[in-house]
Amino acid sequence: MALTREEAAGLDAADPLAGFRERFAIARPELIYLDGNSLGRMPRATRERMTGVLDEWADRLVSGWEEWIDMPTRVGDLLAEGVLGARPGEVIVSDSTTVNLFKLCSAALDAYRLSAQGVVVTDRDNFPTDRYVLEGLAEQRGLTLRMIDRPDDLEAVLSDGTVALVVLSHVNYRTGALADLRGLTDVARRYDAHVVWDLCHSAGALPVDLRENGVELAVGCTYKYLNAGPGAPAFLYAAEEVQQRLRSPIQGWFGQRDQFDMDRSYDPVDGIGRFMAGTPGIAGLAAVEEGVRLTAEAGIGPLREKSVAQCELIVALHDAWLAPLGFELGSPRDASGRGSHVALRHAEAWPICRALIERADVIPDFRGPDTIRLGVAPLYTRYVDVWDALDRLRGLVERGEQRLVDAARSRVT
Repeated sequence: MALTREEAAGLDAADPLAGFRERFAIARPELIYLDGNSLGRMPRATRERMTGVLDEWADRLVSGWEEWIDMPTRVGDLLAEGVLGARPGEVIVSDSTTVNLFKLCSAALDAYRLSAQGVVVTDRDNFPTDRYVLEGLAEQRGLTLRMIDRPDDLEAVLSDGTVALVVLSHVNYRTGALADLRGLTDVARRYDAHVVWDLCHSAGALPVDLRENGVELAVGCTYKYLNAGPGAPAFLYAAEEVQQRLRSPIQGWFGQRDQFDMDRSYDPVDGIGRFMAGTPGIAGLAAVEEGVRLTAEAGIGPLREKSVAQCELIVALHDAWLAPLGFELGSPRDASGRGSHVALRHAEAWPICRALIERADVIPDFRGPDTIRLGVAPLYTRYVDVWDALDRLRGLVERGEQRLVDAARSRVT
């Protein structure tokens, strides 16, 4: 492992993905960005593409819809084949992760008549929006929401046959723990339960292989490892075999058969397009397309290999430098059980995080109560970035600089 900066630089020199960094807009090279697990950097091609979209709008006006109207499925197909291990016609890009999760969960409950079974399940440490969606659905439908401590506890709650629906994250947003996509999907199906997977912290950073893993339903965002920009539209996946049984609870004109025959009652189009609702944002879709193209060009396999190596470097430097300063590893130590970020726990995590940003030109993020997340985005993160960030973190804590910043919590952490 590269425990010297020279060794880290050597890894960069040998990195087959090194050239991708130049294809991102990096305004401040001295700033080390380790928050790609929250918001990815902007590809240079995206700026040009945004200008192109504005020019199309100015020039073509409403006639631009002749090309734009199919973008949700066209970009979905690119995402399906280049990133998700799915087939054309199984992914759309639209709405937000939260809205897509609500659509899929509601559709599954209706299609499989799962409401009569009474119980929906997620884990206590799942991302809050997932829990909120399920809380709302449980209240609306008279269901019971049952929390498990971790995804591996799933089978224990399935055995009584009351579980209707399960929502799990492939990668835990706080710890980076990687759930067994295939194993847990198979467990749920053995008990006639259906799983909706949240891929927000895995899509674009590690293989998900939805078809190979037997996944029926999934959602995810595009602004993290897919680098599509703040608030970029999310994606929704439904395996071809289940699509015709599902009906979106949000009936909008973009999901209607014969969309422009406007006097007809609602009749959902065949296929994945039935999960469209309102008019899609074309600028956002264009940004998703550029981000997905970059990711697909690099290849999920090489990206995962580099991500693992960089996270292993974080773990090694933590053990050598940070553990003696009161830090604890908050992520699985085994790389096969970890996504593309590493959680470091410390009693002063919040002021340390602020000090890194304000005094050391390092951007991580904080998750309560005591966790600093360091996210590597292998398309543009260098090994020397990782080494320098950990070195700056070590020096900052040794000098006690976290006690010199304003420790008041901000709204965004």
